[in-house]
Amino acid sequence: MLRNYFKIAWRNILKNKTIFGINILGLALGIASCFIIGLFVVDELRYDRFNKKADQLVRVVLRANINGEQLKEAIVAAPVAQTFKKDLPQVEDATRLALINNPTVTYKTKTFEDSKMAYVDSNFFSLFTLPIIKGDAINSLKKPGTLVITKTEAKKYFGAENPIGKVLFLKNYDKQFEITAVMEDMPQNSHFHFDMFASMVGYETSKSTSWVNSGFHTYLLLKKGTDYQQLEKKIPQLIEKYMGPQMQEAIGMSYAAFNKDSNLGLFLQPLTDIHLRSDFSNNTELEPGGNIQYVYIFSAVALFMLLIACINFMNLSTAAASRRAREVGIRKVLGSAKKQLIYQFLTESVLATALALLLALLFVFVSLPFFNSLSGKALDSNYLFQPHILLILVAFLVIISFFAGSYPAFFLSSFKPIQALKNRFSGKAKTNTIRGTLVVFQFVVSAGLILATLVVYKQMDFIQHKNLGYDKDQLLVLRNANTLDKNELNTYKNELLQDSRVVNVTQSAFVPAGESDNNTRGIYLNNQYLRKFFFYDVDTHYIPTMGMNLIAGRNFSEGMGNEKNKAIINQKAAQILGFGQEALGKEFSRVDGDGQETFTVIGIVQDFNFESLHETIEPLVMVNNSYGGLIVKAKGKNIATIISHAKSLWQQFNKEEPFSYTFMDESYTQQYNKEQKMGTVLTIFAVLTVFVACLGLFGLVTYAAEQRVKEIGIRKVLGSSAIQIVLMLSKDFLKPVGLGLLIAFPIGFYLMNRWLQDFAYRIEVGWWFFALTALLTLVIAILTIGFKSMKAALQNPVKSLKTE
Repeated sequence: MLRNYFKIAWRNILKNKTIFGINILGLALGIASCFIIGLFVVDELRYDRFNKKADQLVRVVLRANINGEQLKEAIVAAPVAQTFKKDLPQVEDATRLALINNPTVTYKTKTFEDSKMAYVDSNFFSLFTLPIIKGDAINSLKKPGTLVITKTEAKKYFGAENPIGKVLFLKNYDKQFEITAVMEDMPQNSHFHFDMFASMVGYETSKSTSWVNSGFHTYLLLKKGTDYQQLEKKIPQLIEKYMGPQMQEAIGMSYAAFNKDSNLGLFLQPLTDIHLRSDFSNNTELEPGGNIQYVYIFSAVALFMLLIACINFMNLSTAAASRRAREVGIRKVLGSAKKQLIYQFLTESVLATALALLLALLFVFVSLPFFNSLSGKALDSNYLFQPHILLILVAFLVIISFFAGSYPAFFLSSFKPIQALKNRFSGKAKTNTIRGTLVVFQFVVSAGLILATLVVYKQMDFIQHKNLGYDKDQLLVLRNANTLDKNELNTYKNELLQDSRVVNVTQSAFVPAGESDNNTRGIYLNNQYLRKFFFYDVDTHYIPTMGMNLIAGRNFSEGMGNEKNKAIINQKAAQILGFGQEALGKEFSRVDGDGQETFTVIGIVQDFNFESLHETIEPLVMVNNSYGGLIVKAKGKNIATIISHAKSLWQQFNKEEPFSYTFMDESYTQQYNKEQKMGTVLTIFAVLTVFVACLGLFGLVTYAAEQRVKEIGIRKVLGSSAIQIVLMLSKDFLKPVGLGLLIAFPIGFYLMNRWLQDFAYRIEVGWWFFALTALLTLVIAILTIGFKSMKAALQNPVKSLKTE
């Protein structure tokens, strides 16, 4: 019997190739999109879960509100780790990680600047599951000057040689490290990625007892069953005990008095929350994280695409009911029970779904590499063949088959034999209402995704063209220029300036495009702590090279003698200091590990965006100190020749260090890679969603045209034009499309405004977004409907009536 069901089902599929072709293609696209997005979502949710102790690991973070400054940092002071381990019995172990910024690593004649490196405590590999493949994981970092590297990094430096015992030299830190172990490359779904881990034992800053200066990513291993939120309640006592005396000595204020208005505190964040649920300052995070909103958005897109594909199946199957009404009648007259008819139609649904599932898997295999390149992921289609995933696929088949085929099966099998043989059946109006409702749902989703795509595109365009307060174009950044000695660097700068295509050259580590050596210090006014300001070392050429606007006072000048204690501040700093436009000549102080230093304001620079546009402009102080690499301002379009000239000059001064450079505009754009990639992915799935919805609409119009072929013929004989016929067929379908737009707009407006709130500088979702969305949706729907309607309208009426 089952074989007979499948045999008849296959015949019906071949007999109705157009309808079933649209069904299977639409369902396959929906399932494939759901699979791909599902792989993406699972990968996002599995970040850091490769660690065997992931559920016991938390990160210590700092939050405060000091004089209106929202301080959110993922780094804390050096002694926090061991103090928490010692004073909190719920803490089983603790470890720290400290960045080594921009290391220049050499081995014999090889020099690399792309290695990512960090200091870690010797127990780091006991807490994190990072397999050691050569050497001893327990003892590898117990001595100063020891190093663990990844196997890819070992191959890069040493080829097939055994790296154990080899020595690498950090030229720009004047340190050397002996390799004691080799580890597997870090998993892609980790919230940090490094090529080398150096022993913290030789890092002097790690021995600091100060609770005021931050700089360490600190992780705690909690004992099993510990509630981290309950443990957090004990932390204020430790801050009072250890930070309090230091604060009293530094600023003459107790921790309790200071914290009355500041809400300064240390908190615990689960390791598995770091990637998706962090809101800490980008300059304290190890890497840009994900966004839980994207997980929700793409999960909804996957679900809606699958629902739309299933809705199409239901719509087209029920729309074709009258075509098979006589078949149902004959089967019932010949003795088929309702149950047998239900089985028959469900078998067709299972067969169509199975074909769609196979086609969907093919789509996944073909498109996944393309998706990976767009999203920056490394998703593997082999994951779909794990046993638990195969069970999910089988469940997928059963659920979709039942969901997509149940209504047609029960609807068709309920026909009465006499009515079915006469091709008349009840429930037509009800069926049309249900079908129209389902079309409305499809276009709510489609219009919503079109609106979202337009908003994302416009926000990215806004980011690219916003006036940042400086000119990011034609700026060449030579970071490793600081490896030259002072005389060589000055000569190199002067040689570059001899080129007529070079407008200016400045020396600074401050690159306002996400690459800077970030540096904040506590500011005091009249011996009272105010808040942290950004501090950057710049030379006399920095402001003109960057195209910044000095709105008051003067720039640093080589002719003014020693200007070590002079400062140029931005408008935000002048506002917070309370100086306003009267800032010139006013004084303020900073306090750090080197003591207190007082500065006199000589200029005010117009506010400019030196951080991501996710952040508001922060107070900034520029001090006169030549430090860091070079920034070259070029003119003209042939910048490649300037790079070639700079490289040839570089090789005259430094044959050991490779010549490396970046463009500031590219560095700026890279800050928004995540949003751009997600925007591109969203666009693709929006197009697919609209395409699947239009497939269903096309199928319904095809059916409607076939059902009304006699009416169309009579109307044409009576003088109706092709346009009138098209309008007649179109109006019934354009109404649900219009209703879908009206429902989509308020939902889309709310959701996109929520997304835009992540940006401190953003566009407004104006009326034209909705007008353009409506126009695009209606044009797509009209083209879909019009193509088939026009074909029906142009058919010879004599042939139509003769057929009937």
